[in-house]
Amino acid sequence: MARPVSSILTTILILTAHVTALSQPVGARLTGHASIYFAGDVMQHKEQLQAARRADGTYSYDGYFSLVEPEINAADIAVCNFETTLGGKPYSGYPNFCSPDELAQAVKDAGFDIFLTANNHCLDRGNRGLIRTLDVLDSLGIAHLGTYRNQAERDSIYPFITEHDGIRIALLNYTYDTNGITVTEPCIVNYIDTAIIRADIARAKRLKADCIIACMHWGTEYMTRPDYSQKQLEDWLYAHGIDHIIGGHPHVVQPVRTLPDYRGRASEHLTVWSLGNYISNMSAPHTDHGLAVTLHLLRIGNVTRMNGYDLHPNRTLRPGQNSNGSYSVVPE
Repeated sequence: MARPVSSILTTILILTAHVTALSQPVGARLTGHASIYFAGDVMQHKEQLQAARRADGTYSYDGYFSLVEPEINAADIAVCNFETTLGGKPYSGYPNFCSPDELAQAVKDAGFDIFLTANNHCLDRGNRGLIRTLDVLDSLGIAHLGTYRNQAERDSIYPFITEHDGIRIALLNYTYDTNGITVTEPCIVNYIDTAIIRADIARAKRLKADCIIACMHWGTEYMTRPDYSQKQLEDWLYAHGIDHIIGGHPHVVQPVRTLPDYRGRASEHLTVWSLGNYISNMSAPHTDHGLAVTLHLLRIGNVTRMNGYDLHPNRTLRPGQNSNGSYSVVPE
């Protein structure tokens, strides 16, 4: 028997009730604070395309994110998993996602700064779709990581470094697969490969990152607990220099936990096994609920540590559930 969604979310909140705050040593000088909001899968199914289409053939996503904009914009940096392509017409939903450019604009307008593009749907329109997606994001001024036009581009902008209040944050993004579609040269998709990840972590350190966060597209769809491969990879990532892990792909929320760090790199590790969906039309149990997380980083002198985190449970309302006749992400 499936567990009620409310029970699952309650379990998550209990598991994550220990939200830490770093005590500041007497006489220490606070030199910086940064908060990063991580949202789950931004998807676009056929029914969403139909609801967004206007009579003139354009697409409107008004109201998609209006109720969660305050929590998005309360953070210094906002990141989402953009799990579709911008491959141009004809648009389509599952299993080969291709969305109007207006969707990317709406996500940006809601306050998102950075799109993760390494996921199992990034090649749904092949290399041409991958390249056009990056072209559109660049034209809109949206930062992105995870897929690249060629090796030279990857070498020049990855690991992705963002900085706020003097804290340099390295973001890494990898996917377990691309649904059997093979990327062809010169395009690059960041697949989960420990040899490559090890080299990327080393480069992030050479770039003087104060904090390295791995955004992993991993796990088993619809499972509300992490699988064995996730647990193995979590151990490996922390052993090789990652500070925090943000996960996605299962389309349902999985638990959040913190781990002590005995290597002196940070006060604690934060693992978010899966954020679930942010907005979609999925109908499997629990896929209409998601979780966003705001990670707080504090720099004292030359040491940057986690200074707590906030949980933001959310769900998708569909047109029949929503007074505006559209889809919306609503906080719970």
